[in-house]
Amino acid sequence: MTVFGMVSAVAGFVKVRFLVDKAMIDNMIFRTHYRVTSAILFLCCIIVTANNLIGDPIQCINDRGVPGHVINTYCWITYTFTLPHEQGKLIGTETAHPGLGNENQERRYHSYYQWVPFVLFFQGVVFYVPHWFWKNWEQGKIRMISEGLRGLLIGEKAEREHRQNRLVQYLVETMHQHNTYAFGYFLCEALNFVNVIVNIVMTDKFLGGAFMNYGTDVVRFSNMNQENRTDPMVAVFPRVTKCTFHKFGPSGSIQRHDALCILALNILNEKIYIFLWFWFIILAILSGLAIVYSAAVILLPSTRETILKRRFRFGAPNAVDTIIRKTQVGDFLLLHLLGQNMNLLVFGEILDEFVRRLNFGSNSNLPSAPSTIEMSNMYPEIEKIGKETET
Repeated sequence: MTVFGMVSAVAGFVKVRFLVDKAMIDNMIFRTHYRVTSAILFLCCIIVTANNLIGDPIQCINDRGVPGHVINTYCWITYTFTLPHEQGKLIGTETAHPGLGNENQERRYHSYYQWVPFVLFFQGVVFYVPHWFWKNWEQGKIRMISEGLRGLLIGEKAEREHRQNRLVQYLVETMHQHNTYAFGYFLCEALNFVNVIVNIVMTDKFLGGAFMNYGTDVVRFSNMNQENRTDPMVAVFPRVTKCTFHKFGPSGSIQRHDALCILALNILNEKIYIFLWFWFIILAILSGLAIVYSAAVILLPSTRETILKRRFRFGAPNAVDTIIRKTQVGDFLLLHLLGQNMNLLVFGEILDEFVRRLNFGSNSNLPSAPSTIEMSNMYPEIEKIGKETET
């Protein structure tokens, strides 16, 4: 029940945190990093620290020369070991447990289990960092300029048109001043990709070089015959290990006590890391595709045109072409993020008015739009943001 309570608290926090009507300032893959992946890693951290799931994480038996709680504590805070050459032997005839046998051979030491919860928590924080950078870089611009126009917060028609005019005026007056804004977004998107690759490499180092092939080995194991297969998860996360404890005897001589230790915690670790292997691979592929997509947006105006045509369904045929010709990448990103936060009708009306002002903005016969000073009164921080993007 303790674990259930902690998970419920996390779920409640996530529900309160993310179901509030907030402006979306990134794409789905970006959100997968800091929302889904961070939540998964924090949840895994909670699971491996919940002793009531498996009891004590380590239990050792010895020749009764050392009290049980002493040998348990010692082997947990130091290390245990297995014998790699003893893996794959028949249990009960050739060996008592996988990885155990004659100790006069190479040993593989295991001490990572002490650090698993700390590493999982650190990874969860690391996956949130790019979003934190982008959130501070973005400074609530989308939220402020789309207030009253996004989601379910659309007001009456007169009020909506009033806000739309001010938004369009802001877009026109700050055109070509959002490239720094876009640079921050694409940089943080690249950090997401680098982050997942670094996490894969560092997890492999943390598990002694066994993580890279862990998933493929487990899949290959599941397809083998029951009689001829050796579980690769036991080799990476052994359930039974050995530990050696030395102490002084009555005469001052050094006595050696061998202990056989059951690492019940590894039952959870092996499941967690097989899931993380597949998750990191999928996340790396999706993040790589997001990088390619962003590169196409930056380098190919035709890509930006295609994206806008999918959203711009209420305007003149040449409207999108006008936007692509007269705007830059930063302007496009701002429009794209605004489109994510508005329904198609509202966004189409805004783009229609935006195109009209791009084509006839210098015509004095057209009615004048609200000034930036008026818009600053409605959105106090817009003037501040405009100045920041100019620098």
